[in-house]
Amino acid sequence: MSSEAVDTGALLRKHGMQVTAQRLAVLRAVSGQPHSTADDIYRVVRAEIGAISRQAVYDALATLTDKRLLRRIQPAGSSARYEDRVGDNHHHLICRTCSRMIDVDCAVGDTPCLTAADDSGYEIDEAEVTYWGRCPECVATTPDSSDAQGAPPAEPPSPRSGQPKSRATSHQKNTARQENDRRD
Repeated sequence: MSSEAVDTGALLRKHGMQVTAQRLAVLRAVSGQPHSTADDIYRVVRAEIGAISRQAVYDALATLTDKRLLRRIQPAGSSARYEDRVGDNHHHLICRTCSRMIDVDCAVGDTPCLTAADDSGYEIDEAEVTYWGRCPECVATTPDSSDAQGAPPAEPPSPRSGQPKSRATSHQKNTARQENDRRD
């Protein structure tokens, strides 16, 4: 939706939805600020149309997500975020320092992220890959370890303290353990 001009009213009708000022404002807010939280979207919508309840925004987000006009992303340790880039298999890169999120296109050609080592009979049609790191702005504002007088560089906080950083990381660790067990 965000890559081309779309008649949002027609889009809502096409998906069997009533066209309301609230839904239109929510779609505009998400399109204008992708990867925003529900509270961020609420503030934008309230500034645009005035009186609207937080619950009305949450309801609109839920309905638009159910109809697949929006995508809900729930990074580990973060509030849910919403985007209008739907219908493709893309991933996200999140800064551990400032929480900035950007889209990352999936691999071109063969999509290894959709080829599970063991699909257990599932028909896989989507993979959620989240890359974590630090954005260029946060890297530039953080002194490097040579400036810290010999102190080790600070480790960015893990999204879930003490837990694997992603399902993929957990799967990789389990696969490595199984491979080591087979060798022994």
